[in-house]
Amino acid sequence: MGATVIVTAGSDEKCAACLALGAHHAINYKTQDFVEEAKRITAGKGVDVVLDMVAGDYVAREVECLAEDGRLVIIAVQGGVKSAFNAGLVLRRRLTITGSTLRPRPVAFKGAIARALREHVWPLIAAGTVRPVIYRTFAAADAAQAHALMESNQHTGKIVLTWSS
Repeated sequence: MGATVIVTAGSDEKCAACLALGAHHAINYKTQDFVEEAKRITAGKGVDVVLDMVAGDYVAREVECLAEDGRLVIIAVQGGVKSAFNAGLVLRRRLTITGSTLRPRPVAFKGAIARALREHVWPLIAAGTVRPVIYRTFAAADAAQAHALMESNQHTGKIVLTWSS
């Protein structure tokens, strides 16, 4: 879609996997300061958009990563629902912090998103440009084993449960 993609991941192997999938830069957040790295990669400008699935303590550092007029979009709260951040940076840089989840949205809204995805994203899936990354598939009866793998954080990609009727 024309964006320069910078990802964060928790291991060098996961960073390499993200680069192989097309990310332009990958930062190992366990061994590197992602604020410093984002600033270095952008020559001090900062990033235009942060897509955040963690929230919690990460929000303060993500705000620091943003360029002027940047946007922080929170889509999950795996790190917790409470955040403390420098509101002065938000004001001075004219930042936008927003969030979204689909679950409570009306069916008509979800339908509009589905139509837009079919128009703009589905052709990329059909062409093989965008594809799901499936790490491993388990039978539904082995859901506990799949959950243990997920909790171990040793996977790169999706863990899929299957069932037969």
